[in-house]
Amino acid sequence: MSASRPSNGAGGAAPLIGVSSMATRAVPAELALAYEDHLGQRVVIESVGGVDAEKRVKAGEAFDVVLLARNAIDRLLATGHLLHGSAVDVVRSGVAVAVRAGAPRPDLGSEEAVKQAVLAARTLGYSTGPSGVELAKLFDRWGITDALRGRITTAPPGVPVAALIERGEVDLGFQQLSELQNIAGVEVVGPLPAAIEIVTIFSGAVGARTHRGGAAAAFLEFLASPATTDAKRRHGMEAS
Repeated sequence: MSASRPSNGAGGAAPLIGVSSMATRAVPAELALAYEDHLGQRVVIESVGGVDAEKRVKAGEAFDVVLLARNAIDRLLATGHLLHGSAVDVVRSGVAVAVRAGAPRPDLGSEEAVKQAVLAARTLGYSTGPSGVELAKLFDRWGITDALRGRITTAPPGVPVAALIERGEVDLGFQQLSELQNIAGVEVVGPLPAAIEIVTIFSGAVGARTHRGGAAAAFLEFLASPATTDAKRRHGMEAS
């Protein structure tokens, strides 16, 4: 990485404090360590459910950086909880489908195949985040919302859908690939087909209450830089 160590002795500075959604937790966790290794600035990111993170920022909790779905970042910018002009897009994250290890793997080759897999599933699960909102819209567009009533479990904020799959509480789970892959007892079947793909942009911005806006903005610039592309891909995401 080409960045140079800050001249103000960042190694001795207090850590930057941030909050992110669970969907992106692996990416900022890895990249925060890389940032400290290369620039000497420690960054501590707490990952919680995106809904809870947004509530905490709105309640006035002070963070130097905030990493959430772009629509949540835009809402917080509009209410003055994040610094105007500080937002940067960090990653693109697509929705994947998973089942319990050893269970039959449904066909995801077309929109109709996914619809039939959804209708055939005994139970389904998705999150309270943006992917869950978009899936509910998709089911409504298909006209199957009533047929699915009583079969859908919405994972509470901060609880991954993979946990519900592993426990046998849902047979077919939908969430960001980053939250489904490399989980014991869970098998990722694949992404949604292109016709119905659901992609969420996760962005970062500087907290309005920070006293370290320059350092926070520099970290966000690093997160969005080409040097972080490989790390993002390892965790099931793409550069924005």
